[in-house]
Amino acid sequence: MESLFLKSLPFAKVLLSFGLMLVGMRLRAGLGLSILAGGLLMALLFGLGPMEFVRTGALAVTQEKFLYLVAIVGLILILSDAMERSGQSRRLMDGLSGYLTSPRLRLVFFPALIGLLPMPGGAVFSAPMVKSVSADMRITNADRAVLNYWFRHVWELCWPLYPGIILTVALADIQIIDLISRTWPATPIMLLTGWFFFLRPGVLSAGDLALDIPPAPRNPRVVLREGLPLLIAIAGAIGLETTIAAFLPGLDFEWGVIAALLLSVVCVMAQNTSLGLPFLRAVLSKRSLWAMVFVIVAIFVFKDVMQAANVVEAMSRAAGGDAALIASATFLPFLVGMVAGINVAFVGATFPLMLGVLHNLGMQDQVVPYLVLAQFCGFIGVMISPIHICFILTCQYFGCDLAPTWRKVVAPCLICLAAGVGIFLFLR
Repeated sequence: MESLFLKSLPFAKVLLSFGLMLVGMRLRAGLGLSILAGGLLMALLFGLGPMEFVRTGALAVTQEKFLYLVAIVGLILILSDAMERSGQSRRLMDGLSGYLTSPRLRLVFFPALIGLLPMPGGAVFSAPMVKSVSADMRITNADRAVLNYWFRHVWELCWPLYPGIILTVALADIQIIDLISRTWPATPIMLLTGWFFFLRPGVLSAGDLALDIPPAPRNPRVVLREGLPLLIAIAGAIGLETTIAAFLPGLDFEWGVIAALLLSVVCVMAQNTSLGLPFLRAVLSKRSLWAMVFVIVAIFVFKDVMQAANVVEAMSRAAGGDAALIASATFLPFLVGMVAGINVAFVGATFPLMLGVLHNLGMQDQVVPYLVLAQFCGFIGVMISPIHICFILTCQYFGCDLAPTWRKVVAPCLICLAAGVGIFLFLR
């Protein structure tokens, strides 16, 4: 009995620390403060004193990986804000509308396109577009909300601009292409699942979708001009990262991502001269930007504190590493994602633990498959979360009840989770 107690003690300490984090998130104490509180409790429970906690945290925020990540996330938020404030996102939508002739495609295209811009609560940006294109369709507001919510997130596991993806590769010290070349099936899986549950003829008939819309003019030059910042950001980041890996292996690949994002910001500023320096000052003073930076600080402090306190070694000695690996790759990401409703939360709170366990077990060759598994589990936790900001804002915009609307996404979420497990087993 005593042996069982000793074996379970490290896990109880970790669960207690995560429990404090989850309580903080649930009470809206802030993601950054919640992670820091959980890290401090974990340090104390594993014998790391307060001064050592502060010293470890101070060293964590001087790392190059931390500084790279702050720069990348900051540039992404500036780009998203610039395109939104200048109206360039709207002009891009208008330019693309002439190419959309299918009513079903019209319903999903704009949420999916907005999904390329990783901004918090972005679903509320595409909600007016869904309302506009479906104004003459005989569908319920709950259906509109679900369509907007689901297709807004189809890119989240493989789009290289999402902070969760960037944080994952930063923590694992791998290239973005190493991850998204394995997680890309998530997008077609979500598209197919969304079509089956929300769009197929058995759910929405042709009569429900009947439209009489005059064809809009098609102008590829307008589409190219308005979409140029996005094109520079995506193609430039992937292209420069690949070039650095091939020809400048001594240079950190993050420089390619930073350069591409900087060029995209310069592009959108040049295309919209009215933005100017006042816009940059306004963006740099936004609370949401610095809140995201603080979250990154908390994540890196938590990661290094966990290493300094030898948390992984204690769990591995107690249970051979298997229980810790299973929990950190499946249950914990799902739980944190569901409670926090944001990808950065489950990546920052649970991936350092999983990566540490893999390293301690000598399973470095299995890092990418387990990252894929944990990404799917955490993401489905986020999607099924009733406190996901996109879900709440979408339901609020369309004036529909949360509970019945939420029930519509449960089944497709579970199917996507099963698909993710299948991809993990294939990769192994």
